[in-house]
Amino acid sequence: MKECDLYKKEKNGVRCLACSNKCFIENGKTGICGVRKNIRGKLYLLVYGKVVSMNVDAIEKKPLYHFLPGTKSFSIGTVGCNFRCDWCQNFDISQVSKQGGIFGEDMTPEQIVEKAIKTGCKSISYTYNEPTIFIEFVKDVAKIAKKKGLKNVLVTNGYLSKENFNYICDYIDAMSIDLKSFKNEVYKKYCGGRLKPVLDTIKRAYKKGIWIEVTTLVIPKLNDSEKELEKISKFIASIDKNIPWHISRFFPAYKMLDRQITPIESLEKAYKIGKKYLKEIHIGNV
Repeated sequence: MKECDLYKKEKNGVRCLACSNKCFIENGKTGICGVRKNIRGKLYLLVYGKVVSMNVDAIEKKPLYHFLPGTKSFSIGTVGCNFRCDWCQNFDISQVSKQGGIFGEDMTPEQIVEKAIKTGCKSISYTYNEPTIFIEFVKDVAKIAKKKGLKNVLVTNGYLSKENFNYICDYIDAMSIDLKSFKNEVYKKYCGGRLKPVLDTIKRAYKKGIWIEVTTLVIPKLNDSEKELEKISKFIASIDKNIPWHISRFFPAYKMLDRQITPIESLEKAYKIGKKYLKEIHIGNV
């Protein structure tokens, strides 16, 4: 546990500035993510140094196909998330903190960087759950990693606040950003968020010169219409037609066990639509 950097004090509580939820948190309470807690007027990160998932992954698994291709990335995550996506594949760690579940292997930033180097990784990826919510820990690891010649990767839902982006951007080399839908109502109903902050993060990352690749999980009858896929393609192309777009196949999970697997035809349709606007498109989960 460590005091957070991204918050400000307000009357009768604190305002968390880590993500675009910007939760107002009273004493003894946590924000939506369940890992940032007001303790007597100070905001603390309950999962600082508590690593629940740790693996050596191919960088392509993030997915990043055009950033250090063929290399390994040391991947870490904690519990907790600022979203509640009904299709979450990692709900067992992303949602458990909201019921008070705080756990993980205690590790220092130095130990993580040392392991990354020993395992021959060229980068460290902050992934599995949403790194936005443990960003102070990310920054402490990333600063050491940079000094040791490692790259830093955020695998994120893109729901960073502007304050968070400015706090971390100088230490991040690449971002894999989910663009789950181009409809605000989908974000609100299924994720507990909004579309605009995600679009803003994509724009900010590109402007900053961070390498970005965008991923859309194509879910039947939710975001697989030609109209929506075209809007996503056009938006990415409006920033840069060279930004890679990953079209990922949905498999039933969490609260969407009754929904069908994405037909291959839907992915092929998305690919054809995207190719009208973008140069690099990759179909995943097949």
